[in-house]
Amino acid sequence: MVSNLLKGVNLYLIGMMGVGKTTVGRLLAQQLGYGFLDTDDVIVKAARKSINEIFADEGEAAFRQLESDILAQVCAYTKLTIATGGGIVLKQENWGYLRHGLIVWLDAPVEILLRRLAEDETRPLLQDSHPEDKLRSILKQRQSLYSQADIHITITETETPEQIATRILKVIPSVLKTQDSQQQN
Repeated sequence: MVSNLLKGVNLYLIGMMGVGKTTVGRLLAQQLGYGFLDTDDVIVKAARKSINEIFADEGEAAFRQLESDILAQVCAYTKLTIATGGGIVLKQENWGYLRHGLIVWLDAPVEILLRRLAEDETRPLLQDSHPEDKLRSILKQRQSLYSQADIHITITETETPEQIATRILKVIPSVLKTQDSQQQN
């Protein structure tokens, strides 16, 4: 069973907004017998403000610092599946925290993200007159960072969250074996 192979190691889901990190993360947590956490939800509870309010009142830098602080605390725990904010990969210090676990990049074409986010007004970085250009620009900025993940899952239009979770669970054992053999060398 995959959860035995993981030995309590956390799973961190990274990727663009709208890719399904929270939905897939909840499914993975259930299937692994793990707890589930969404860093954005923790930030909202800790700050007692919405993410839009944090961006408006304090700016993106303050939000990114809160995100790092939350991640630092979360990585001390085990047996968690953690959906992270899309920009968590931007700060180098966050990689030190993420590397405590297994990092899964959920990747979807901009067209899929755009459809999923069309009605979503909770995304401060998308409050833009050209959301498609903005999404492409953000993805271009972050793609090389996302690609440092241990597992890369490209999502198609027709896949269900359950199918995506199953794909991730199938890949985990081969990634863990690769990591184990690298550590032994």
